[in-house]
Amino acid sequence: MNVNLADMLRDNALQRPHAPCLSFFHETLSYEQLHQRSSQLANALLQRGLVVGDRVAILARNAPVFYELAFACAKAGLIMVPINWRLSTRELDDILVDAAPRTVFADAEFADNLPGTVATVMLDESFAAWRTAASDSDPHTLTTSDDTVLLLYTSGTTGRAKGAMISHRNMSFTSRMAHEVWGFGSDSVNLVAGPLFHIGGIGYGMMALTQGGHTVLLQQPSPGPALNAIVRHRITHTFLVPAVIQSLVEADGVDDMDLTSLQLIAYGASPISETLLLRAMKVFGCGFSHAYGLTETAGTVITLPPEAHDPCGEGAARLRSCGRPVPWVEIDLFDPQTDLRVNEGDVGEIRVRSGMTMNGYWNKPDETRATFAEDGWLRTGDAAWRDVDGYYYIHDRFKDMIVSGGENIYPTEVENVLYEHPDVAATAVIGVPHERWGETPKAVVVRRSGSAVGERELIDFLRQRLAHYKCPTSVEFVEDMPRSASGKILKRELRLMEWPAKKETH
Repeated sequence: MNVNLADMLRDNALQRPHAPCLSFFHETLSYEQLHQRSSQLANALLQRGLVVGDRVAILARNAPVFYELAFACAKAGLIMVPINWRLSTRELDDILVDAAPRTVFADAEFADNLPGTVATVMLDESFAAWRTAASDSDPHTLTTSDDTVLLLYTSGTTGRAKGAMISHRNMSFTSRMAHEVWGFGSDSVNLVAGPLFHIGGIGYGMMALTQGGHTVLLQQPSPGPALNAIVRHRITHTFLVPAVIQSLVEADGVDDMDLTSLQLIAYGASPISETLLLRAMKVFGCGFSHAYGLTETAGTVITLPPEAHDPCGEGAARLRSCGRPVPWVEIDLFDPQTDLRVNEGDVGEIRVRSGMTMNGYWNKPDETRATFAEDGWLRTGDAAWRDVDGYYYIHDRFKDMIVSGGENIYPTEVENVLYEHPDVAATAVIGVPHERWGETPKAVVVRRSGSAVGERELIDFLRQRLAHYKCPTSVEFVEDMPRSASGKILKRELRLMEWPAKKETH
């Protein structure tokens, strides 16, 4: 059966036209209104001369226009490219060159970061008039299930962003996840607090939409607005990164709020301490579900359901697991060197095979081939082991990616910029423990002979060239790096000095 991302909106606009669909600040759109707006936007883009397969980027803070544009692109056969507004100008330029969007929608505060050669639609007072002037007739442009509808950029291990091509088919599993795993229904009210340029925002944000439920969108996940939204809208579901969960449980007055509407809090994207998880379970009094997934898998593929969150029972150790695969996904562990499955209980690379896995990386056939093993297995780069009941436990990362407050940071990208500084002879960036963010980047640097460059200077140098969340919060200067016989820096030895050794549990 041919599927299109817009079908979920079309169906609900027909069956529940006046039901609340999307709330943002003091505005609530019905399904009929979102359907109408997205059709108008689709036609406005087609009138600008865009054709099937053209890319449309958006550089903006969370707002309903993300949903209008996502469904507009699906209806018109276009590809939506949400861009992280926290990126530096250089990082933004790399994405714009790679994706080559025909049009970029931008908030005024980010417009100065865009090159003058890019056709830009400003998201100001004139936008609504421009969109409304177009026909509200659904264009129903012919697409196939495997056509790309979202191009989501994720930093690469080579230091350059890669665009994961997410298809209509990939996104169709959102409905199954919502209904079969996380219990969404037409009476659900979903709080979307994460940035919509991430799969955990734009993808998770469509959960309630698939079931005819109500979505409440926050511009950013600040504790006050988030808690007030839970109380005001009687929120039933939400997805939060651990750093946000911590900010909520520490908020003044949280213990006195009526949070009884909550049914499920999904969490993931970075490690969570057992202490924080238990505190959150007590404060919110609802079910919790761990979510493991990637941009390349279009969302969650492994989950630890509420019934497995039992801190007192025999399964208490499973709170350290990320769970078991969702029913429509195959997961297995492989030796990344031999491509053979590892023995039960041994550590291997998590690989995924499913209709959820991306089409590949935009304009990067070599990296696409390297990411997919034989028989369609997607290499995640994450190391894990599996217990006898099929629960997966993240062991380490084959890749050196750092996850800080839900943001993925690739050390090579930071190292490449550090090497541009004339006083840096050698460097390695590692993740170190951080009480609030789980981990944070630290740079280990060997100065060039005669240099007296300091920590502050290097951090400022990086902040001028990279998004601030990617920049190290500390720099340690050393005389030499631990290296292998081939001269490769041994990051594992650097990490062992920062992270306490963990007792093996298998």
